[in-house]
Amino acid sequence: MNLILLFEDDFTSPLTSPLTSAGEVRLHDRRLTHIRDVHRALPGDQLRVGLLNGAMGSGQLLSLSEHEAVLRVELDTPPPPPLPLTLILALPRPKMFKRTLAAAASMGVKDLWLINSYRVDKSYWGSPLLTEAGLREHLLLGLEQACDTQLPQVHLRKRFKPFVEDELPELCRGRRALLAHPYNAQPCPSASDESTLLAIGPEGGFIPYEVEKLVEAGLSPVHLGPRILRVETAVPALLSRLFTF
Repeated sequence: MNLILLFEDDFTSPLTSPLTSAGEVRLHDRRLTHIRDVHRALPGDQLRVGLLNGAMGSGQLLSLSEHEAVLRVELDTPPPPPLPLTLILALPRPKMFKRTLAAAASMGVKDLWLINSYRVDKSYWGSPLLTEAGLREHLLLGLEQACDTQLPQVHLRKRFKPFVEDELPELCRGRRALLAHPYNAQPCPSASDESTLLAIGPEGGFIPYEVEKLVEAGLSPVHLGPRILRVETAVPALLSRLFTF
């Protein structure tokens, strides 16, 4: 936890603005445990903090007990800029999805679409990870790791064809639109700040019909070389190649 994320209900008095503010917070959950057992902070120490969907800053630890940490915080620094990216993922298996979700959030992805595919097991859509609480938990882990406060938006699309035909062309309009695909593809372009849409398939990849539909919607197939990567590896590898960090 490189950033202690704060929520508005942590403050002892209402905030005047999420963009720049000061106040006192009281923490009782895993953040308390982290301050006590990982940071091993003492009263008077300064900790890096940030308000969810707001500014970042510092927090001075006023008191610490087994049950509560009290900090005086000042928030005056904007979070890092988001990636100019819409990321489309065929829903990974749950164990892999946890790591992928946190990794995407830590790298600045703010617009994530989870879609169905022939090789996506139907049971994956029943995972508790896809609840609001499940998604939030792992997105927050990514934000804490990267020192960011802006929570990504996640869209769920359980039907492949209606999404690709009705929504995807508009998402592609006026931007670089890429499909990560190891066959019959061009090398992945080099890093830029260009607005980009990137689609990544499931384990085993998109089937030929799906590739055809994605290309019809405006995506261009690209590859990273001869190696076939797992989704959790492909996401950071592609983002590192496509954008400057």
